[in-house]
Parts: sequence; structure tokens; C-alpha cells
Amino acid sequence: MNSNLNQLQPYPFQKLRQLLEGVTRNAALSPIDLQMGEPKHATPDFIRQAMIDHLDGLSTYPTTLGTPALRNSIAAWIKRRFNLPDINPDTEIIPVNGSREALFSFAQAVVDSSACHPAVVCPNPFYQIYEGAALLAGATPYFINTLPGNHFKLDFSQLTDEVWSRTQLIYVCSPNNPTGGVMRLEEWRELFALSDRYGFVIASDECYSEIYFDESNPPLGALDAAQQLGRTGFSRLVVFNSLSKRSNVPGLRSGFVAGDARLLGKFLLYRTYHGCAMNPAAQAASAAAWSDEAHVVENRRLYSQKFSDSIALLSGVMTIRMPDAGFYLWIKTPISDTEFTQRLYQDYNVTVLPGSYLARDARGINPGKDYVRIALVASPQECIEAMNRIKSLVNQLG
Repeated sequence: MNSNLNQLQPYPFQKLRQLLEGVTRNAALSPIDLQMGEPKHATPDFIRQAMIDHLDGLSTYPTTLGTPALRNSIAAWIKRRFNLPDINPDTEIIPVNGSREALFSFAQAVVDSSACHPAVVCPNPFYQIYEGAALLAGATPYFINTLPGNHFKLDFSQLTDEVWSRTQLIYVCSPNNPTGGVMRLEEWRELFALSDRYGFVIASDECYSEIYFDESNPPLGALDAAQQLGRTGFSRLVVFNSLSKRSNVPGLRSGFVAGDARLLGKFLLYRTYHGCAMNPAAQAASAAAWSDEAHVVENRRLYSQKFSDSIALLSGVMTIRMPDAGFYLWIKTPISDTEFTQRLYQDYNVTVLPGSYLARDARGINPGKDYVRIALVASPQECIEAMNRIKSLVNQLG
């Protein structure tokens, strides 16, 4: 067996199951599950119909690069959304089976484990796929703590020159899971300068990019930032995006990787051997989804309503802030995050995720400690009910 498997930690939801094992939920209240970032809004009918209309495609093997129709729809969306003059759908875009599998497999293709102590940098707290991908690629993960004191920005000075010199890949997540922070242009300028100096690849996870609250001010993306800063060809830069959150199709497993054509050429070779082509019916449904914005605007409206209602209910009893984007509340708890999670589950039948499960100890702290992540994915009515129950627990704790 691959000995690196022994370095993997249990997934956050496995830890949560263990934490709540043996705890009896309050059966007098209906369960409300807000621990997982799984969209619950209805999948648009036109996406369903596009998949049904193309079920005959299941009789043929799909190509790893996907159909021209899908790549062209993704390219058109990228150009519209990120104000790019052009992106080549044949060399700068690869459809993938959701961003999760691509974020993992990308490290396997990029990291040179024969180098001396290769490093992969991640934000902290973080999406645990980054860490697992680094470890199984034979690299050591290093963490940059994102803290409330500087609005959860990435402070690149936390790592030494020696670590940066060994870094082959950095994962960034903007909008961030779980803090909801969005990287600004100056942060991108600093990160690009580090990449130029040390030669590492930037993997930008942007799967929450379409959940935001001001239609006139969408979050900045990495490709857009590169263009604004005069960088051509997306050197050492790739972005990952997904339809799961944008279009409420987590079961479709559909996303894309876009950016540096040289890197994507190598990644395509890896994926050809990996055997992860998207099925043709899913490709047709995906092309339809990327080509429509009306359903995404409505999706954002629902999330905006839930955030507005939730913050209004909790602001009097907890320190709470509106995220820049995404669908998570990242809230400081009055007691330990694990105890708060247990009490909320036991007394009020609401499930959330302890923040410490999303982070690692780095430079003497776990930056997720005494926070909980609340995914506002349930119906507006359920979210309001959950916030009232959380408010009751906080008042009970005094």
C-alpha cells in the first residue's frame, strides 16, 4: 500500500459523526442539517431536460477533453464573467467531473516528488482535499493562517524563504471556504510576484465564485486579476470552477479547469491515463447550464435572503459578519466549537460543523478553533428556524 495513505487525517464529516455519536437529538424539534456545503435549491428544469435529451450519448465513450460544444460554452462564460478578451477552448480549458476530483488529481500531475522536500501551500482553515492531494503526491503541506484580525486575508510572510523555495504548488480559495473572504487585486499581485520569484504553480479554487450579494460587483477571479495586472498566457496559473453551487447540480459532478495551456497539456495527458472523462449526457447538460445566467441570478437572490434573515436574527447575540461571497456563515462560538456543536445538536436538533475540524495547528494556533461553519443551504424557512434555535442556545449559555 502507498505509505502516504497513513498521513491522511479523517475527513471533517467523519470527525463530526464521531463527535455526535451517542448524543441524542431533541426529537421534539425537526432536524435541520447545515453542516455540509451541499446545495439544496432545486435543479433548473432546463438542465434536467438537456440531460434527458442527450441520453443516447451514453452509448459512446466520451473523450477526456470533452466535446467542443461544452468547451465553447465554458469559454464563452469565462469571457463574459471575467471580462477576458479571449480564452482558447482547445488548449486552455478542460472539463472535469467536479472541482473536487480535479483539485486532487492536479497535484498528482504537478508535484515532482523526486525534488528535495517538495512543499504545497494551503490556506488554513481549508478544504481538506488540498492537504490530501499534497500528501499523496509526496509533498509536505504548509499552512497560512487566515485570521479575523486582517479580515482573513492570506499573509504570505508567515512562510519563510526556505519554504517558498521548496514550494511547487499553492492552493488558494476565493471566495474562501469557510471564511467567505475574496482575494483583492493587491493580494493577487503579491502572489503572482512570489510565483514569478520561486516558480510555483497557483491553483485557484473558485467554486463559490457565483454566490455573491451585489449583482454589480461580482468577486474578482484569478484570470481576471492576471489580465488586469498585464499578465498574458496565464503562466503557472490554473483555476477550478464547478456547476455544483452555481447551478444547484452537485450530483452532476461537472466543472472545469482553465488557464496555462502548457500545464493543462500535461494535466490532460495525466487525465487520459486516469480515465476520468465526463459522460456525454452530463456534458450536454453542463453546456446548457454554463450558457444561462437567469437561474444563477435567482439562486443568488435566495442566498441573499437567507443571509439577510440570518444575520438579522443572530447579530444581537453573536459577533457575526456578512461574508464577501459564498454560502457559509463563519461564526465565533461562546464556548468551544465542539461543545457548541454537541449542545446545538442535542438540545435544538441543528447540525453544524466545528471550525477546528477544517484547520490544522500552525504557528501555535488552530485558526478554526472556537468557530463553527454554518452552510445556509436549506430552505429560507429552515434557515430562519435554525437561527432562532442557535439564538436560543446562545441565550441559554448566557
